[in-house]
Amino acid sequence: MPPEFHPPHHIKTQPAQKPGPNRPESDDPIIIVDLVWPFGELDGLDRDDFREAAYEIFFTACRSSPGFGGRTAAISSSLNPEGSGDGNGSGPSSGPGSPKPPGVGMAITSRVKTALGLKMLKKSPSRRTSGGAVMMGPSSPAGVASPRTPGSAGPQAKIRRPLTSAEIMRLQMRVSEQSDNRLRKTLMRTLVGQMGRRAETIILPLELLRHLKPSEFNDPQEYHLWQKRQLRILEIGLLLHPSIPVEKDNASAKRLIEIIQACEIKTIDTSKNSETMKSLCNAVVSLAWRSADGAPSDTCRWADGFPLNIHIYTALLGSIFDLKDDTLVLNEVDELLELMKKTWSTLGITRSIHNLCFTWVLFEQYVVTNQVEPDLLGATLIMLTEVANDAKKVDKDRIYLKMLKNVLSSMKRWCEKRLLNYHASFHAENIVLMENIIPLMFSASKILEEDVPGYGSSASEKGDVKDDSTGNRVNHFIRSSLRTAFSKTLEERNISVATFENEDVIETLIKLANATEELATKEKEIFTPILKKWHPIAAGVAAVTLHTCYGTLLRQYLAGTTFLTSETALVLQRAGKLEKVLVQMVVEDSVDCEDGGKTIVREMVPYEVDSIKINLLRKWIQDSLKKGKEVLVRSKDSETWNPKSKSEPYAQSALDLVKHSNEAVDNFFEIPTIITENLVNDIADGIENLFKDYVTFVASCGAKQSYLPTLPALTRCGQDSRFVKLWKKAACSVGSNDPNQHLTDEDNNPRPSTSRGTQRLYIRLNTLYYLLQQLNSLDKTLSLSSRVIASPGSRYNKNRQLACCSFFDQTRSAIQEAVQHVSEVAAYRLIFFDSNSVFYASLYIGDVENARIRPALRILKQNLTLLCAILIDRAQALALKEVMRASFEAYLMVLLAGGTRRNFSRMDHQMIEEDFESLKRVFCTCGEGLILEDVVEKEATIVEGIVALMGQSTEQLVEDFSSVACEASGIGVVGNGQKLPMPPTTGRWNRSDANTILRVLCHRNDKFANHFLKKTFHLAKRRG
Repeated sequence: MPPEFHPPHHIKTQPAQKPGPNRPESDDPIIIVDLVWPFGELDGLDRDDFREAAYEIFFTACRSSPGFGGRTAAISSSLNPEGSGDGNGSGPSSGPGSPKPPGVGMAITSRVKTALGLKMLKKSPSRRTSGGAVMMGPSSPAGVASPRTPGSAGPQAKIRRPLTSAEIMRLQMRVSEQSDNRLRKTLMRTLVGQMGRRAETIILPLELLRHLKPSEFNDPQEYHLWQKRQLRILEIGLLLHPSIPVEKDNASAKRLIEIIQACEIKTIDTSKNSETMKSLCNAVVSLAWRSADGAPSDTCRWADGFPLNIHIYTALLGSIFDLKDDTLVLNEVDELLELMKKTWSTLGITRSIHNLCFTWVLFEQYVVTNQVEPDLLGATLIMLTEVANDAKKVDKDRIYLKMLKNVLSSMKRWCEKRLLNYHASFHAENIVLMENIIPLMFSASKILEEDVPGYGSSASEKGDVKDDSTGNRVNHFIRSSLRTAFSKTLEERNISVATFENEDVIETLIKLANATEELATKEKEIFTPILKKWHPIAAGVAAVTLHTCYGTLLRQYLAGTTFLTSETALVLQRAGKLEKVLVQMVVEDSVDCEDGGKTIVREMVPYEVDSIKINLLRKWIQDSLKKGKEVLVRSKDSETWNPKSKSEPYAQSALDLVKHSNEAVDNFFEIPTIITENLVNDIADGIENLFKDYVTFVASCGAKQSYLPTLPALTRCGQDSRFVKLWKKAACSVGSNDPNQHLTDEDNNPRPSTSRGTQRLYIRLNTLYYLLQQLNSLDKTLSLSSRVIASPGSRYNKNRQLACCSFFDQTRSAIQEAVQHVSEVAAYRLIFFDSNSVFYASLYIGDVENARIRPALRILKQNLTLLCAILIDRAQALALKEVMRASFEAYLMVLLAGGTRRNFSRMDHQMIEEDFESLKRVFCTCGEGLILEDVVEKEATIVEGIVALMGQSTEQLVEDFSSVACEASGIGVVGNGQKLPMPPTTGRWNRSDANTILRVLCHRNDKFANHFLKKTFHLAKRRG
């Protein structure tokens, strides 16, 4: 049956450390390395078994060579005791299998080591001597020493000689002297009378079983185990993995199986007369001397089947490494390799297989010794050129191709594993290893792809690294290693999706950006110089990979961020700095590219830090303004228009709104990001809308018209009866029943009549001026901040240069209008509502003489004093002016629309004129020049004109009225039969207004006026 090819498995090997002086080598623990053994498993045998078998075959094959005879045989010539070499050969001057130098142990330099670039040892095993005294070297196997004579008093002069190749191999392969003696005895007994017999014709396990007896072992158990090992080797070599398949019905095979199974239970009898031994010999000889076609064969095949032969041969090759330091190769490697060639015929080894196995052994030794000796890796790379040449040969058999595929695949996968995470595998001190691993991986890949049929499909099935979209494996290595390094950084900082909910996420992301930049710097300084030999823009690929890795986390964090805060701005600022560093890496690395690096740059999805900041800042502005609206709504619901305190006579709602606005602006400028003019306009517009809304709320206090009394209907005065006149006269003399008498009393302590509602209007005025003041402060803050980046020639730059403010012009206009409106409402409420009882409702009621204005003026003065006490300085002037206007209008309404209880004669003009002068004087003297006399005179002009009308004769009034009425109606001159039209009531009193003159006539208490009104307009006569 064809030889079975087992899948690769992980290597178990001895560690690289040297055994201690008091610790046996067998105590070394077994360690497992991540290098796949490419030659298949052979159950029932371990490396020690293969090493024993290898030594037995090696010694048998070399028995005729110098030093392999008796124990005391001398070698043909001694080694120069001073010979050594530097081992720094620059290249292979000859193949590793070149002929050895003349004489065993005579090499001063090693041609193999020179060709492979390996260092020469300072002391080699052959320079150590065998005798009474032993010369020990720090990196050599122990010498062979004869025991001193018991009781000797000091060093004795003994015969000393260099170690023979046989002794070197025994020590290197850790074979005991007892095992060596048994092997020598077996060969002596086997070759009695057959000294010329070829080594490959000797079935060594069978001969050992025949000639060695249980008495030659320490105990029966040791002998049984040894017997089972020999039979297991025969089973593998002849039945399980023979070079020529065995027929299923082969009788010899069946008999051999029965004997092997019997040995599992107990030791078999191997004496001369044993039937079992005779059957064993017949079966083994029959199976070993078969041919493929069944014809007689002159070739003995018992150890040349794969993979038994490779297990044995690689164990043999492993002996070239120094026992004291297994990273070094013995100087005698040339001699030893030459001797090993003698085993090729027994093991079925060819030059190609030897080169492949030697390459593997060098590479394996580099791996299992913790990768501390770069020379071994360099030697592997050199040997790989020999393997590449062998692979090009046409006459490659199936077994060799399988070996080639498995060996190179194992080496390639191991290299790829390091390169896929080269940040963990290499550093500045061992970066030279990476220089060798990359070409080693590429050389192995090239051989596999070009010389191993069907490798491409099987590699894809196993998941081996293939060319990426750019056709360059290095691209994949860079991306994979940096992703892994980045992931490790995340693990070290315990960063995950859940971390973004923690408070320290900001600090974590900033530290991660620092670590990413350090990773990029490490990549650029340490790895890029090597990787650039294999990839034109290695640093660019690394920068793009890191940019993507950090960008993924950044976007994940931003996905849960609703608006910009100071902390978020710091993260974005650090991310922007990192992005600039990585982009610069790409630009610098792409200078020599054909497309200038455009292809790789397209892979970098920009962080868009600036636009993200702006968008988040706009969201922050919107959120802040939303909170401002909430403050405004609460203020509207809870505002009572009571002052917060004497020092702050403003509404609490205004203080809350201003506080929120100031905090919003301060927080806005504290955010560490670039603030553009547009963003300033956004927050200014939002604040302005809040203020305009609030100003509208403040101004929502009614209208002055609501406080004006309804104009009474026009009537004519009638002459009082004689009884009424006598009653009025009596009442005046007694002074008891005059309804207006209380108004003329001299009250020494008049109280202001200002109501709570009017005082709240004053607080509204204070609040409006407070808002105006705060707007100016906000305007300066927004206009003059050095944080703002303004475009050239913009309004913002001009404002900054002129130190003027212009963000809240509309709000200022609205406030000015609101101030005017509230001042009017407050003034009309004060005069027509609060002071109605002492002004419009009582002034000149009955007659002028007994209802003068003095009491009203005293109350007015007290009200004005309270007004100035409540209002802030800036609000007083306008408020007083509006009170003056309201007073003047109230005075006019007393004169022109006083109702049926008021009538005037021409004789009253003097008193009325005096009263109005007193009223004017109140405002001229109120405060410290709050209202200029010129302003008072200007506002009083209309009133004075109407007061002057009251001093004219009735005839003149009628004449003036007729003229003005005709002119206003367009009649011109009234003809016969025509009537004067009734002039409309406009409320705009003026001495030139026909309706005003008519009202003076209606209040004129004389016959002519009464007759004119009755005749012209049929006005009713007053009642009561």
